Amino acid sequence: MGNWWYRNIVEPGKLPLFLALTAFIVSFVVIRVITRMIKAGKGPFRNVTPGGLHIHHVVPGVLLTVGGGFGAVASGDHGLGAYLSAVIFGAGAGLVLDEFALILHLHDVYWTEQGRKSVEVVVVTAAMVLLLLSGFLPFGVNDLSDTEQQDRLAVALNVALNFLVALLALTKGKLRMAVIGVLVPPVALFGAVRLARPESPWARRFYRHRPRARATARVRADRHDARWTAVRRKLGDWVGGFS
Repeated sequence: MGNWWYRNIVEPGKLPLFLALTAFIVSFVVIRVITRMIKAGKGPFRNVTPGGLHIHHVVPGVLLTVGGGFGAVASGDHGLGAYLSAVIFGAGAGLVLDEFALILHLHDVYWTEQGRKSVEVVVVTAAMVLLLLSGFLPFGVNDLSDTEQQDRLAVALNVALNFLVALLALTKGKLRMAVIGVLVPPVALFGAVRLARPESPWARRFYRHRPRARATARVRADRHDARWTAVRRKLGDWVGGFS
């Protein structure tokens, strides 16, 4: 365990990222517990409403994120300042993304169906940071040799190719595969070669005069949603506290 910690966290300078991720998860969990208690009318916590104005926790989250971000830029990669800034930034990001749906809809949808987007965004963000901590680098350029790293053209072509594959998966309606595929290219490639979802831009453009492809896409999408939507909903209910 000690060797893994030094090899993957301390030695490559990933400790600030690890601290930020830890603070991000902790702040999300803590604020979800507090909001559940407020909703249930339990405990000492209440909504902050000075002068009748409801202050959502995205507000202190933005302040912490801005402060932690500027602090990290000013502190560099190492030292107590960098570590403290990472914790502040992670805690602020957790508060902000917990109300991502409110920012998206510009309306308090925290406990509604639309509010589930906040939980999904938090889970995807945490997963991506975990991948970075595990050794993945964006666009799959971490496997290049020393000679290949010196060849900027090869690196640029590799980045561009993986970006296009992720973009193709996105146009086919595979949002999660596209996002994860930025860090793990095979995931985006799998989404790119699969049949597009019927409501995706790709399907509207290329399946318009292909009724058989549209029908097959609809059957596959319905089958996939029937299999996984209930699972995602239960997970979201458990994490987000939806009733």
